Amino acid sequence: MRNRYEIDWGVYAETAARAAAEGAVLLKNDNRALPLREGERVSVFGRIQFDYYKSGTGSGGMINTKYVVGILDALKEEKLELNRELEDIYREWASEHPFDFGSGWAKEPWSQREMPLEREVVERAAAVSDAALVIIGRTAGEERDAENKPGSYYLSGEEEQMLEKVCASFERVIVVLNVGNIIDMKWVETYDPQAVLYVWQGGMEGGHGAAEVLMGRMSPCGKLSDTIALSVEDYPSSGNFGSPRGDRYQEDIYVGYRYFETFAEAKGKVLYPFGFGLSYTSFEIKSEMETGEEGCVFSVRVKNTGAVPGKEVVQVYVGAPQGKLGKPSREMAAFAKTRCLASGEEQKITLTVTKRSIASYDDSGATGNKSCFVLEAGSYRFYVGADVRSAAFVGSMEINALEVLEHCTEALSPVERFERFVPEREKKSEPAERFAVSREQAPLRTYSMAERSRGEKKQEITYTGDKGYKLGDVYDGKVSMEDFVGQLSDEDLCCIVRGEGMCSPKVTPGTAAAFGGVTNSLEGYGIPCGCCADGPSGIRMDCGTHAFSLPNGTCLACTFNEELVEKLYELEGAEMRKNHIDILLGPGMNIHRHPLNGRNFEYFSEDPLLTGKMAASQIRGMAKYQVTGAMKHFAANNQEFNRRECNAVISERALREIYLRGYEIAVKEAGAYVVMTTYGAVNGLWTAGNYDLLTTILRKEWGFDGLVMTDSWQYVNE
Repeated sequence: MRNRYEIDWGVYAETAARAAAEGAVLLKNDNRALPLREGERVSVFGRIQFDYYKSGTGSGGMINTKYVVGILDALKEEKLELNRELEDIYREWASEHPFDFGSGWAKEPWSQREMPLEREVVERAAAVSDAALVIIGRTAGEERDAENKPGSYYLSGEEEQMLEKVCASFERVIVVLNVGNIIDMKWVETYDPQAVLYVWQGGMEGGHGAAEVLMGRMSPCGKLSDTIALSVEDYPSSGNFGSPRGDRYQEDIYVGYRYFETFAEAKGKVLYPFGFGLSYTSFEIKSEMETGEEGCVFSVRVKNTGAVPGKEVVQVYVGAPQGKLGKPSREMAAFAKTRCLASGEEQKITLTVTKRSIASYDDSGATGNKSCFVLEAGSYRFYVGADVRSAAFVGSMEINALEVLEHCTEALSPVERFERFVPEREKKSEPAERFAVSREQAPLRTYSMAERSRGEKKQEITYTGDKGYKLGDVYDGKVSMEDFVGQLSDEDLCCIVRGEGMCSPKVTPGTAAAFGGVTNSLEGYGIPCGCCADGPSGIRMDCGTHAFSLPNGTCLACTFNEELVEKLYELEGAEMRKNHIDILLGPGMNIHRHPLNGRNFEYFSEDPLLTGKMAASQIRGMAKYQVTGAMKHFAANNQEFNRRECNAVISERALREIYLRGYEIAVKEAGAYVVMTTYGAVNGLWTAGNYDLLTTILRKEWGFDGLVMTDSWQYVNE
């Protein structure tokens, strides 16, 4: 009988490669430049062909692996005729210009120096090739953000010259982006390559995943988890992102596509919309909608109308009435991915959208129901399709009078005055779904959090000394937790709260932390010593122990495949159990508020629903091996610059509808029971000691009864 903790590494590798392949997003494919065909002659350009980025740097990516399969490595396994002469030229240059790892922790440059190309070299390659494959790479990492300059968010001068020369000499140019997050894409129009494919940072099997798509064994089925705008300055958070002390979230709920699809001034600033991604085949999507007391049900038929097998992502969006609160023109309300459909094959998908899932939070009392989730009266229009812009109108749900869906407590509201975006609804000449940007004062806090926390403080448990109770007695129901805790001295309580940091000898070597029974006294009470390990892209063990490196968060989100992500993290759970690790410090769940955030590679998306569903899938997968992940960074860790000192100034509505929603989904749908706080502050208080964040909302409203941990070396409010 097979040991259920024994890992089938072949299945693990195959699943990871499939996830990398399903996350790849094809943005352009003129004249069927892709897929490559067996026997074709291909010239590979770019030094990243030797230096594949499996992940970013820092705690979210530094996994020791037995191997890493890069894109060139994988292509050498295919029946292609690769240009060896060009490869040798690159190898000789790379030997004299080795990979720059930087000067220390998270100091690796965002891009590596690119080999200057002589035009004669390019023309000689073109003369013997059917296609050019240009690989461009970017790392990412914690403690610093990407920069609005060449070699980081923008292409470097050498990369621009490479594209200019290759596109001028080859009739068929395929650009592959091995990056952690979106980058500037204006160069696509400038140089006009025939195909552009984001393969992200695909983990140690990423090259195989990329090859599956490049060779056509898998039709591209990834969809953008972010909007790609014309310019980085076009993102509505750009005016405040990177502020050293206080980052005001003036765009409020209008993050990503919620901004670009709502405001008239932003309409023409989108290069590639949220949810967009091409395929080698084509699909027909037909939808029907039924409304009921609890919400709407969508019956969607997807038919593969092309010539090759493929998968499609069905996306449902809602356009709510503006009412008194103001709403985005479109918000994703549900999504699902088909199975692989053969040419001519059809699949029916049923999607449900509840009223609560599309409700708005009234933080001002404008509807007469302050601190409530409400549906304002009016027509709720629904759209179904393959991205936010192409989704077609399918039907409406009429709400005749305001409905209150949930009563909450005002919590975590701001104390600093600032203005937030709202749609200007007075200009009757504008289209119904496009508005001018107006501003209003964000509602300020009307209570004292300090008084609330003092008033709700639990009664102190009387110290009794050792009564002979063990933690197992609590589990068996023989004694209460309160009676058990009463035995613990102040020193015991300090040690159990503090734990031990990086590379504790009490747990798996090289991991991030030990917690629980970290002293002899605590161990004597039957408290085991638990183990935490970084991170979102796999198990980090700094002692050098090998682990499996997974595709990064952006790549997994672009799969839109909950079942696949759950299966991958079931395997991750088995690996954790094998290495005696109880908690993985991930998934990373912060919103891609701005494309320069250095940690976006760990996180999923600009959309909270997609974020929550991906995180819930990971939590469910790991739970099959009785291990779990610590959702992080709770909450609003949306820039790395000065992350310990930066105060995120956010309205309560934006917190509840955008920045906390993914966590709420993971708690309520997947039973998540570990969360890690941020280094920074939200509305004036560090999150590690923020009563409203960790008690009022997390525990009281969401019913969370698990473990809250701080990040390492955390600041806490006095």
